[in-house]
Amino acid sequence: MIDRTGLAEFLRRRRESLQPEDVGLPRGRRRRTSGLRREEVAALCHMSTDYYARLERERGPQPSEQMIASIAQGLHLSLDERDHLFLLAGQAPPRRGADSEHISPGLLRILDRLHDTPAEIVTELGETLRQTPLGVALTGDLTAYSGPARSIGYRWFTDPATRQLYAPEDHPFLTRMFASGLRGVATLRGPGSRAAHYAELLLAQSEEFRRVWNDHEVGIRPNDVKNFVHPEVGALELTCQTLLDPNQSHLLIVYTAVPGSASYEKLQLLSVIGAQALR
Repeated sequence: MIDRTGLAEFLRRRRESLQPEDVGLPRGRRRRTSGLRREEVAALCHMSTDYYARLERERGPQPSEQMIASIAQGLHLSLDERDHLFLLAGQAPPRRGADSEHISPGLLRILDRLHDTPAEIVTELGETLRQTPLGVALTGDLTAYSGPARSIGYRWFTDPATRQLYAPEDHPFLTRMFASGLRGVATLRGPGSRAAHYAELLLAQSEEFRRVWNDHEVGIRPNDVKNFVHPEVGALELTCQTLLDPNQSHLLIVYTAVPGSASYEKLQLLSVIGAQALR
């Protein structure tokens, strides 16, 4: 059963405890609200202000699991807080572990501050959970995929458009790297895992995957430098830095260019193009 009073009080308390800068929002000069506004939380949670407001007023339908997960992420809840929110809403908390897509508040706080940098948070299977605006400008909206196609390793062997973003000379290495990475995760997580399922799908669909999979290569790590080919600004040489959240098996990947280089200038241009596209 949903605990409407407890849910409403918990949501209000969490909203009032957050400041705009905690979630990557500008404060503004005339702000009088002690915490976040309802409309700001609703936007962070990808729902209407009316829907969210009704929850805080102990009204409306029982929220679905998807809605609760979105609210938990928008409010930057910890795993314990997320589980508490699910129980208040009368839902069973999702399982914790490698399959969890709930991003930790710490990782989100870092991402929220990378306004002028391409960055993304991905799962161990290369499924993009969140991107900065410049990250979207660089690679496109990778969160829009569904099913196995959410994994870049899966798309690499099934969607030719995926390869167009990377320099052709790097394709052989990336082919081996994605197969090696999937093998490592499938072995770690076991036969019933999503990684094992993706491997089975690719073995049935891709001759190229079958060939590299049969080489049984493991431990091939990404290069520190990635060579992108952007459709509007051309070739980009970007250094890749990675921060691991070991509790969630999530990676924060940040792409930077050497100051003063041609790639740095192109990133500056891309930030303008991306901002114009958003407007």
